[in-house]
Amino acid sequence: MPITILQPSLAPPPKPRNDDASDSDSEGGADLEGDIAMGRPAKRARTQDSSIMTPGEIITDDPQWMRGHGTYVIPGAQSNTILSSVAGTLAKTNKLLSVRPLRARYTPEIGDLVVGRIVEVQAKRWRVDVGGTLLAQLPLSAINLPGGIQRRRTETDELQIRTFFSEGELLVAEVQQLYNDGAAVLHTRSLKYGKLRNGVFMSVAGVGGGGGVVRARRQAFTLDISGTDEVSGSEKIDVVLGVNGYIWISKHIEGEGAAAESSGPGITRIEESVGLNVYSSQNDIIPVDTMREIARVRGVITALVENGLRVDEEMVIKGYQEAVEMAKEEPDSADTLWLGGERGKRLTNALVGR
Repeated sequence: MPITILQPSLAPPPKPRNDDASDSDSEGGADLEGDIAMGRPAKRARTQDSSIMTPGEIITDDPQWMRGHGTYVIPGAQSNTILSSVAGTLAKTNKLLSVRPLRARYTPEIGDLVVGRIVEVQAKRWRVDVGGTLLAQLPLSAINLPGGIQRRRTETDELQIRTFFSEGELLVAEVQQLYNDGAAVLHTRSLKYGKLRNGVFMSVAGVGGGGGVVRARRQAFTLDISGTDEVSGSEKIDVVLGVNGYIWISKHIEGEGAAAESSGPGITRIEESVGLNVYSSQNDIIPVDTMREIARVRGVITALVENGLRVDEEMVIKGYQEAVEMAKEEPDSADTLWLGGERGKRLTNALVGR
């Protein structure tokens, strides 16, 4: 049987949805704020609720609105119809309409604290995966040498570049510069940055806010776990919340990690503080009690993300305290570290109700 291939026909341009008479704000089409009504999508823009826009859905055809990120117009169309190009929530800034995607790759900004993984070692730099659309770069000149030596990098340092960072290793760094294509340049010239060890790595969705890691005053902090019944002695945990959605939870070591952010010496005395083991990949011995609390903190962060709450220092500390109280209420339960499902909802409901 012969097969006939028909030429596809152009689809007519989509028409905006009209509101019912009962949904109109007024006869003149103007809302209470003086904006011209533009149907049901206009209500989304005005109230900025959590309604989800889908790709290709019409936002408005009113010419007074300008399109922002996450929107597009039909090329060559006579109308000024603005459509959504991503799945997300509608936001309005004056007369600018934009759609914030539900999930997106990390967009670096100067000053962001990020957790990354080394994926490639080159002659004078490392290429680091920070969850963005492009790999970030960490130049050899942007790190501290062991012993705090302040000098220009030589060919000997280039030959020993793998002794500092090698493929697969994790580090915490700060975004120092951005290229025109959006690629980030990192640096670790601070006591609170460098190679990560003695902990566990996790990645969460919702980067930048709305159910994920948010930019806050402190992205790295120390959590005191000595108040729990399971921990003997004075123990602490370091938590690094990368703005890119990568998180590191580790055993606290004096003089390293988040503690150096507030209690460490200044940059002028860095030569006295950068030890020879700063680039060591050997983990220390971690007590079982500390490992249990690290797993509990990881469960708290997972519960926050699954239930759409922000992840920052305040929420993590409150969530950990609530998780400890929940464990005390169930002393005979063997899965108190698991905070998913109904247990996670109980935890987050308790945080929201505070």
